[in-house]
Amino acid sequence: MSVRLKVYEGRPAVRGGLGKDPVNPPMIRHWCEAMGDTNPAYTGPDAIAPPTMLQVWTMGGLSGHETRSSAYEELLALLDGAGYTSVVATDCEQEYLRALRPGDEISFDSVIESVSDRKTTKLGTGYFVTTRMDVRVGDELVGTHRFRILKYAPRAAPPAPPPEPAPRRPRPVVNRDNAGFWEGVARHRLLIQRCTGCGTLRFPWLPGCNACGSPEWDTVEASGEGTVHSYVVMHHPPFPAFDPPYAVGLIELAEGVRMISNVIGVPYDKVQIGMPVRLAFVRYDEELELPVFRAEEGVRA
Repeated sequence: MSVRLKVYEGRPAVRGGLGKDPVNPPMIRHWCEAMGDTNPAYTGPDAIAPPTMLQVWTMGGLSGHETRSSAYEELLALLDGAGYTSVVATDCEQEYLRALRPGDEISFDSVIESVSDRKTTKLGTGYFVTTRMDVRVGDELVGTHRFRILKYAPRAAPPAPPPEPAPRRPRPVVNRDNAGFWEGVARHRLLIQRCTGCGTLRFPWLPGCNACGSPEWDTVEASGEGTVHSYVVMHHPPFPAFDPPYAVGLIELAEGVRMISNVIGVPYDKVQIGMPVRLAFVRYDEELELPVFRAEEGVRA
């Protein structure tokens, strides 16, 4: 491949190119304004053009130059056909031999100066192609412009990492004092402790009655009816497996005890104190199912 490419070295890319406009003050002004260059050498009756504008006077615009040779296009097509289909400009070099002044008529020739051996870069494997443009005013060489590109075959993208498993909600702490409650949840029953000494209902579950101190108890099943006694809307901080904003309510059950759980069924900003809710069970993953309370949108206390 390199031998076929080297054949193009020294072949013309543009012959007898002419600048479409002479060096002119309006273009110099636009350039200086865009670059923020206030050098007084670029204004007034003895103004010169900024040297770095050298390539500006050779540009062909959207219509291009009629004097472009086919060699450069053939070289790029050869690289494309070999799989080096991507291109990136890498650098340019300019040499200034004399200042350009308004009224100078520009002519130029361009040659394929060099094609590198195959190189491996972070972008991929390919070839650096350098063109050299000689810029003249009449027969006088006023500057040269070298422009280098890399024609390359992009490196294969590394395989995407496997997706991370979706975060799971924290597991509830189950111990000997509340195991009965979670056994009830597994059967879709919301169980409330009842002291067998004084009949006081209590929630959350405790090892003894906070009214009479008796350690003896049984359970009653909640009807599932309740109202929002109070609530908060969680925005921050975010926690894995939770999707803020969401409403967390202090629910007063029909039996008279209160418990904390999510309020679902309505947008978080539609939850109201006193809103009637009803027990529901939501499965969050293969292991976790929780009691929540559903409100119907449009229902008010």
